Amino acid sequence: MSAKHSPVVVVTGASSGIGRETARLHARRGGRLVLASRSRAALETVAQECRELGGQALVVPTDVTDERAVHALAAAAVSRFGRIDIWVGNAGTFAYGAFEDLPSDVFRQVVETNLMGQVHGARAVLPHLRRQGHGTLVLVGSLYSHVGSPAISPYATSKFGLLGFAECLRAELRGSGIRLRLILPSTIDTPIYQHAANFTGRRVRPLPPASSPKRVARAILRAPRSHRFAAFVGRTQTAVRPVHDVAPPVYDAVASWLMDHVELHGRDAEASPGTVFTAPETASPVTGGWRRTRRRVLFGAMVAAAVLALPLRSERRR
Repeated sequence: MSAKHSPVVVVTGASSGIGRETARLHARRGGRLVLASRSRAALETVAQECRELGGQALVVPTDVTDERAVHALAAAAVSRFGRIDIWVGNAGTFAYGAFEDLPSDVFRQVVETNLMGQVHGARAVLPHLRRQGHGTLVLVGSLYSHVGSPAISPYATSKFGLLGFAECLRAELRGSGIRLRLILPSTIDTPIYQHAANFTGRRVRPLPPASSPKRVARAILRAPRSHRFAAFVGRTQTAVRPVHDVAPPVYDAVASWLMDHVELHGRDAEASPGTVFTAPETASPVTGGWRRTRRRVLFGAMVAAAVLALPLRSERRR
């Protein structure tokens, strides 16, 4: 594909994890990339990587909680490449802590980033896509757009909100020529957990099994050609949805047990806002080092034990 006809792709949250891998995949296909995150230095690292893979890359440092900055990002993309074909809303932050223990500014900032950052992105790019009469808006949500869990209330709140926003916007875009696609990953092996705010007093790790960021990036790459509005990534954990919908008390008990016994461990973690307010100075890896076979086996055994134990406990209480 000639450079003139290669897609113009804007990626927010491009300096690590899913965003960085998405940029890589598009670069390998000769894409013209507009890379956004809060740190210019981190973005320059990713941009050089993309150029070496065969793509073009423009760096636009952007805090997605700043609506004016997001509009400037869209304008920079159009100014440089003449159009926007795909906008990938991927920027996100994470916070652990019981709701009553989380500082209100941390809660608000997670929602501002994960939800309002996507809203700002849609406001910024849709006028350009409507003018063109085509284009794809890809929003990265989460399995937590459908289910909750203890100790992650700001993240789940933002992702539930994103699902509602996406469904409303989908209806409004009917017949416009603009595609809206929602990607819903479960646990993905990225550094977001190392970067997370933590007010639990314990160390944190993601709920295994963690899927590769490449799987999410491939789903994002396929999104403009897909006829499906929403695509889940990480099928193992999506199996909890029927339990959540049919037996909420069972789901809550299992989710609480897993948070207390698997996701949280140790007792020596200091309270920290992580990178919720301040970006890392350098680019972070695509992966966070969370995929290990031993943890997958442990996860399966623990879930099975917890689910099987619940009916027995109920019977004993009768």
